[in-house]
Amino acid sequence: MATYLDFEKSIEEIQNSIESAKARGDEAAIEILNKDLEKEVNKVFGNLSDYQKLQLARHADRPYSLDYIRLILDDAQELHGDRTFRDDEAIVCFLGWIDGQKTMVIGEQKGRGTKNKIKRNFGMPHPEGYRKALRAMKLAEKFDIPLLMLIDTPGAYPGLEAEERGQSEAIARNLYELSDLRVPLVSIVIGEGGSGGALAIGVADKLAMMRYSVFSVISPEGCSAILWNDPTKVEQATKALKITPDSLLEHNLIDDIIDEPLIGAHRDKVVAAEAIKSYYLNAIKELSALTKDDLIKKRYEKLISIGSFNE
Repeated sequence: MATYLDFEKSIEEIQNSIESAKARGDEAAIEILNKDLEKEVNKVFGNLSDYQKLQLARHADRPYSLDYIRLILDDAQELHGDRTFRDDEAIVCFLGWIDGQKTMVIGEQKGRGTKNKIKRNFGMPHPEGYRKALRAMKLAEKFDIPLLMLIDTPGAYPGLEAEERGQSEAIARNLYELSDLRVPLVSIVIGEGGSGGALAIGVADKLAMMRYSVFSVISPEGCSAILWNDPTKVEQATKALKITPDSLLEHNLIDDIIDEPLIGAHRDKVVAAEAIKSYYLNAIKELSALTKDDLIKKRYEKLISIGSFNE
């Protein structure tokens, strides 16, 4: 069954009426209700607050990395382990083909249901997850294969064992290696992009965000707790942090916004996957026209321009 957020209740009521009309075989009512639904969707989703977009980014039915990988990647072969400690299942790595383009896909995976959420550590990678991602990156570079990275994490795992195994070093190493990797890099925030956990696979020639995704240095909950010691100010923190695609594009922190279905990727996963695939293939076509040296030079110039300002 579909999950509806508080601000989607009016849409849920119309959807339920449509299902009832279908059960009765009332074609006339279905036609009228579908028009009502379209109007209500445009009304509700045409004026979303930053906090409502955050809720959509975390929606229980929102597609995760594996959902997109299964929809866009042909002949997919998964890579496991960092060859040092273990296989971290909060990060998945696949080699395959996207419309004939050989691609290495690295994604952060949250998991559905209690058992899978625990297995995937709620999408919070350990250092060995980032080292597995680095192994896949270096393999892609060796065989001149472009990289597609799918960001979806509340943040890197902050537990004691992760710190003992070098969480900060693993993230920093990925930032360093990605900045100089001699293959085209495309990174897309598909849900949550939380802090260093997102940055570790977020250094790219093209960094894009889905329409209802967020990218932040800290969660709004963490921000409200630190600044105001008040959990009721999450909505205020969300607005202040400027974590939505429009705000980040305005400040030149991302390159593009991918236009997922108006009602959300969770309502039409196939269309959302097609949007990701189209963006990736167009980006690779553009980046592949550059020489390796020009690719690295443009990436370097892009990275050092972040945070620049004029007084």
